[in-house]
Amino acid sequence: MSEDFLPVKGYDHIEFYVGNAKQAAHFYDKTFGFTPVAKMGLETGNRQKASYVMQQGKVRFVLSSAYGPDHEIARHCALHGDGVKAIALEVNDVEKSIREAKSRGATVFLPASPQEDEHGTFVTGEIRYAGDTIFRFVERKNYRGSFAPGYQPINAHGSESVGFAAIDHVVTNVYLGEMNYWAKWYEEVLGFTNLAHFTDKDISTEYSALMSKVMESGKGKCKFPINEPAEGKKKSQIEEYLDYYYGQGVQHIALNTANIYDTVVELRNRDIDFLRIPDTYYDYMKDRVGDVGEDWGKLQELGILLDKDDDGYLLQIFTAPVQDRPTLFYEVIQRHGSKGFGIGNFKALFVSIEEEQALRGNL
Repeated sequence: MSEDFLPVKGYDHIEFYVGNAKQAAHFYDKTFGFTPVAKMGLETGNRQKASYVMQQGKVRFVLSSAYGPDHEIARHCALHGDGVKAIALEVNDVEKSIREAKSRGATVFLPASPQEDEHGTFVTGEIRYAGDTIFRFVERKNYRGSFAPGYQPINAHGSESVGFAAIDHVVTNVYLGEMNYWAKWYEEVLGFTNLAHFTDKDISTEYSALMSKVMESGKGKCKFPINEPAEGKKKSQIEEYLDYYYGQGVQHIALNTANIYDTVVELRNRDIDFLRIPDTYYDYMKDRVGDVGEDWGKLQELGILLDKDDDGYLLQIFTAPVQDRPTLFYEVIQRHGSKGFGIGNFKALFVSIEEEQALRGNL
């Protein structure tokens, strides 16, 4: 086995650029059950931007907005709307990670940059990814603060958790013909491997299709599916995203839960909308999958999907987009041995997404 030249410890955080960080923090608190744990802004001496750190389980989101129109965040939001700017991965040595990535062709936006405060030394570095998205390397081994220098802890209770435990995977949409380029980039620059490959025969309906490759870090801690549109009679969900995001970027984030039933019930109670799957799906999947110990009536009532492979099975459900543009959405997933991504659900999911596209006049 080849050496893992850029070992990744796991997801550190995901930073979103948003139009109003305070309101976004309120949304993620009251609907998705994230607790505000730290803040940067005017009160902490930052005159350029406000950032809120939201946490639930091992999931950490950073929501950032600009104080003025000439800031990078404001320009990003004007073009893309609210969306993911940075995928942050924790590593043991940022300087080595940046050096290795650069030597293999990465475009470095920020070299290894230590920041210090009374809690120790915090190091970050950044490289370019698809579109305006970046990968950020984070080194925390000598830092004991709430999040990072420049942030102050927030003493807030937040709403009750909905049960999110960790980030399962992060999906990126790219232009037609670029999936293989970025899969190779993951292999050469980050040392990831190709875990799975889905063609337009796997993921298609009568009207549209997509292709996907799943890239995985050396220890399997982080997984990144890459989607590109395929030729179809009508506009695919990937093309719709690219049109409204005005470029490539993160399409959805999958979050693990230990009890998907309780999580979905709680999210529905908080007015989170989910894609609705046709009832015929459940008759078909009962025959295909058989008895795995789940309550099919409850799955159907909540709209939860089930898929099975050689390693076990998984339960999953997808939200509608969480902003006005049909761009970023979330997946809730519970794994029972399966390491897959629900290939048996792709067709039903695609039909549901196309129905939503048709309502928006974009199919």
